[in-house]
Amino acid sequence: MQWFLDLDPVLQAFLLSLFMYAFTALGALFVFFSKKINQNFLTLLTGAAAGIMIAASFFSLLLPAIDYDGALPPYATVTLGFLLGGAFIVLSDLALSRTRRFLQGSDRKSALLYFAVTLHNVPEGMAVGVAFAQCAGVPGALLSAVLLGVGIAVQNFPEGMCVAFPLRAQGMSPLKAFLFSQGSGAVEIPACLAGALAATFIVGLMPWALAFSAGAMVAVVCSELIPECFSGNKSLASAGVIAGFCLMMILDVALG
Repeated sequence: MQWFLDLDPVLQAFLLSLFMYAFTALGALFVFFSKKINQNFLTLLTGAAAGIMIAASFFSLLLPAIDYDGALPPYATVTLGFLLGGAFIVLSDLALSRTRRFLQGSDRKSALLYFAVTLHNVPEGMAVGVAFAQCAGVPGALLSAVLLGVGIAVQNFPEGMCVAFPLRAQGMSPLKAFLFSQGSGAVEIPACLAGALAATFIVGLMPWALAFSAGAMVAVVCSELIPECFSGNKSLASAGVIAGFCLMMILDVALG
């Protein structure tokens, strides 16, 4: 593990982005073995991922952002950055909804799902990159960044399934459905590198980047993960959210 601690933060972010992408591909691999998904399993896993990401947004992103000094008071920087991150996701969703007029039939839902997942993976990758950039030389903060990446990887697993299986159900070959699905997670790699590089080399950007990433992640959870998991078994979804939040909070507070 020491070899990882000794790496440059940008390289650390890159390696964890590969780990996050691998979970998307792993989830998509199941399309080769079945056309159906165990819905209760997905509900629990998606709920846990939502809880992890909510906790990470506060403990790993917002709290560190508050500690930075800048031209504006910390509360102003964090609030504005958070609003900008949330607005990015809301406006992206509005732009995607307007594309419905160009898509017909059953292809519409799958195409919108694919584009939505791909687009939302961008701020998730950026969040991890920014988290690694701000934790250079701080072991506790490094652990928080790793946990954030692991939390996103957890939600990438069912995400890979949720993209691949609808495509397979429409008659697409397993290989093609897998390739499309894993591609939706691949965007996290350049996004993660961009976040780490920008936050590392642009002075004063760090608190803004942290708060922006937190706002974007909370918006993704609210617009995608929470509706998805609570549309099924609400008890399982609630248990997953609480368990995921508690896990991230305990690890971050106790070890961070």
